[in-house]
Amino acid sequence: MYVDFVSSSSRCMTIPKHMPLCYGIGYTEMRIPNLLEHETMAEVIQQSSSWLPLLARECHPDARIFLCSLFAPICLEGDRLIKPCRSLCESVRNSCAPIMACYGYPWPEILKCDQFPMDHGMCISTITNSTSSRRTVPRASCRDCELDEVSGAKEILDTFCTNDFIVKVRITKRNTTSSSVSDFDMDSKVDILKHGPLSRADLFPRLQQWLDLDATCVQNIMRGTRTGTYVIGGDVQDDKLVVNNAYPWQKKNKNLHFAVKKWKHHRCRS
Repeated sequence: MYVDFVSSSSRCMTIPKHMPLCYGIGYTEMRIPNLLEHETMAEVIQQSSSWLPLLARECHPDARIFLCSLFAPICLEGDRLIKPCRSLCESVRNSCAPIMACYGYPWPEILKCDQFPMDHGMCISTITNSTSSRRTVPRASCRDCELDEVSGAKEILDTFCTNDFIVKVRITKRNTTSSSVSDFDMDSKVDILKHGPLSRADLFPRLQQWLDLDATCVQNIMRGTRTGTYVIGGDVQDDKLVVNNAYPWQKKNKNLHFAVKKWKHHRCRS
């Protein structure tokens, strides 16, 4: 691993629970100032939270490791800092930068990969490979998580069959200018049409987690509206929800209303 020695002002601090980017990453203490020169924990939490929507898009399996090596470098003895390898930065950048560009965000200068060391066993290298990762190809794309146009009832029912879960939920955007997590509220009454491998009780907190961590997806679905009701379907992956389809629940969408009503007695083709 590539090691730098830090100034005497550097100190070890416990990674707080309200830093979801790096809490539970595999170690419990981090150094401040970090490799991005953030001086306080409040600054680290605020700046790191803006990356949560990108992680939710699953643009690269090692994106979290890369970002946490910068935001929350592991606390080692002797005031040492370990940098990410250039190859790790380039791999994450090549997968994630196109997704960021979809939403108008360039790869930031502060994360330029040529500032990191070449691979030589003394830096943090790529963790995931083709044998250890179940997902070697990112699922994210510029067209990911958009509001579906309502089609025929049969096509909607077929879509319901292919998803792990289907719910009807009312979502409201909070009156806030923040671009970080927890910008959306969910009505406590959720109509669960299909809960898949999760229990009904477990599905609700997973939906709240999706609202908190995948703000980009929620914004795409809501299309600038402040409140709306949607029929949402997707898959359960590692106890997280990945939304595949979302339909607006409106009176004019008669095929959607019919499909939801018929779903209870519908038999999916094997």
